[in-house]
Amino acid sequence: MKPSNLRTKIFLDSGDPAETRLAIDAMGFLDGQTTNPSLIAKNPETAGKKFSKNQLADFYKKVVGEVSALIPKGSVSIEVYADANTTAKEMLAQAREFWQWIPNAHIKYPTTTEGLKAAEISIKEGMRVNMTLVFSQQQSAAVYVATLGAKKGDVFLSPFVGRLDDRGENGMDFISNTIKMYKAGDGHVEVLVASVRSMEHFLKSIELGADIITAPLKILREWVEMEFPISNFQFQNVALKPIPYQEIFLTKPSQEYNIQHYLTDKGVEKFAADWNNLIA
Repeated sequence: MKPSNLRTKIFLDSGDPAETRLAIDAMGFLDGQTTNPSLIAKNPETAGKKFSKNQLADFYKKVVGEVSALIPKGSVSIEVYADANTTAKEMLAQAREFWQWIPNAHIKYPTTTEGLKAAEISIKEGMRVNMTLVFSQQQSAAVYVATLGAKKGDVFLSPFVGRLDDRGENGMDFISNTIKMYKAGDGHVEVLVASVRSMEHFLKSIELGADIITAPLKILREWVEMEFPISNFQFQNVALKPIPYQEIFLTKPSQEYNIQHYLTDKGVEKFAADWNNLIA
């Protein structure tokens, strides 16, 4: 069962409801689940198959419907399709459809210029959002400002720590920096640590006070086997380059922050490719 002194919410990162059941069985609880096109492509039911666009949308709807029923009090993130040319208007059209699928949705947008525009309108329309593929403090600041007026719980920020590690940067420094920067704000954006690759990532996120962690089933099972540790953890990786804290004020218009990031562009490209590979 969930440790009574654990403040961080624990999500499963998966596009397979069977894994949702396994996570609940293993932990005794689950606070939410994140999905994305790549995870849907890994669902056993899509293996070796091709779909029309409508069939694939229906399959995604079925998946999140099953997950929502398993964790009705949790959050389920549904990601819009976006490539380099997708406009905010096109993302919003998808979001409005997804929002009707389940009652506990967060709509995932890429942290790009068009994604931020779509998120800002979504918040005004009463939707909840999850800004994904986040890799810089400038992006974190822009998300904060673009979603001002939202209630706590309505906006998630998803930094991808593993992908920063992959290129030799300490992704956990970025989590620490964003949490520190957000302390000057009103608390409406919750930091959701994503691309968790190891128990070191998982436990350090708890130590730093992350609002949410989303992790694959393998990591959640490892945590259970360790009997749910949440403290007394030392994370040190001298092979990774530190990411220094930047003094960024949360007072400028969102468009004035530099949100361009190579890893965001590559992430959008990868998600789009995985989705398109499923379409006949």
